[in-house]
Order: sequence, then structure tokens, then C-alpha cells
Amino acid sequence: MEPRTTKNKWTISNIKDGFERFFRDYSRYPTATEIDGCDYLPSSRQIQRRFGGLPRLRETLKLKGVHDFTKGEYSSNRAKKINKRSYELETQIYRYLLDRFGKPFVHREYLFNDDRRTRTDFFVFCSNGNFSVDVFYPSDKKNMTGCINSKLKTYSSNHTLQYPVIFLMMNDEIQESEIEAMIKKKTKPLKDYQKIMTMNQFKKFCEGRKNSDKSSNPTNVAQVI
Repeated sequence: MEPRTTKNKWTISNIKDGFERFFRDYSRYPTATEIDGCDYLPSSRQIQRRFGGLPRLRETLKLKGVHDFTKGEYSSNRAKKINKRSYELETQIYRYLLDRFGKPFVHREYLFNDDRRTRTDFFVFCSNGNFSVDVFYPSDKKNMTGCINSKLKTYSSNHTLQYPVIFLMMNDEIQESEIEAMIKKKTKPLKDYQKIMTMNQFKKFCEGRKNSDKSSNPTNVAQVI
């Protein structure tokens, strides 16, 4: 891979060449996240400082097509695609959990308290330890880090800390080794009963769980996972 051009050498000409190169390879222009992964384009931060943001840069370069990917039809279609994928993935996990544990022991969209905001995708009652599951699909490793940081904030209240949680990562292109590397780099580590798993790891984990004969709270969450 070619080294990224130094800050002082970025010109409208070579930036436009970079955009056109990306277009030749992918038949579209890059988003901000994709730009940060291209050594032949300035970083999105540099673009923000020098040009006032990516939409303005696209207009300056007179690129055809969408200038702002956060608005309009592109944004709407992207949201619909994400929502559809989320529904399909959650349905897939729900069916798996029902088959594994039985309907009485699997709660979908489980509310931790009465405020109707603090919830998890699934809560499973097990005789050897109840647990919750949060399903997500990161587009890449960088996005995965952002997703996890956001989820750790969500699962930081006293209500959610009562229970172990599995962050179920559903992008098959991200390897277990990459998850482990990301965890090691985190300045704020996960708690002992918070785990990031791939689907294969999750299935192995569930094989060691037994459905419960009663809905009791776990007494020692650190021992569940």
C-alpha cells in the first residue's frame, strides 16, 4: 500500500485523483469512514479542518452524485437497509434461542426497569446462570470499536450491571483474533461478565447453559460467563 501523502502536499488535484481512483475501484465515491482507510486520501479530520467537511469537499471537486451521505434519499435507504438487517439478525437469534432453551425462558426486548428505555435484545433464564444478549453488526473493525464503546455506556447503570451480557457480533468477516486484539487495546476494559462473541462462540456458550425451571435472579453474575 502506498504511504499517505504528507499534510503539506495535499492539493485539490491529487485529492480529486484519489477520489476518482476510489470510484474506479468501487463504482462510487468514499464515505468518511472509508476515506480514513485510504492512504491515497487525506484523513477525514484533515478534510474537516481544511475544507469544512466532506460534503463541501465533494462540491469543491464537482463530483457527480450524492454530496452529503447523512441526508436525503441515500441516508433514508441506508437506514432502511440497516433496520432490515437488524430485524433479520435478531429474528435469527430469537429462533436459535427458542430452539435451544424454549419459549418460556427467552424474553425478547427485555426491559430492565419501568422507564421503558433500559432494555436488552434478549434475556435468557437458565438454571446455571441467567444472561442477556445484545446483537450488533459492525461494518468493520473500526466500527466495532465504536459500537462496543457505545454499548458499554448503555450497560453501565445499576439495573444492567445486575446481569451478565453477551455482545453478539454478527459480521462473519471479523475474526475472533481481531476481537481479542481490540479488547486488549481498550483503555477501559470490559467487566468480567461482559463478553464479545461471534456466533460460533455464542453457540458453544449456549451448549453449556440449561433452561431454568423458575425465573430467578442470578446471585453471582461474575460466575455466569
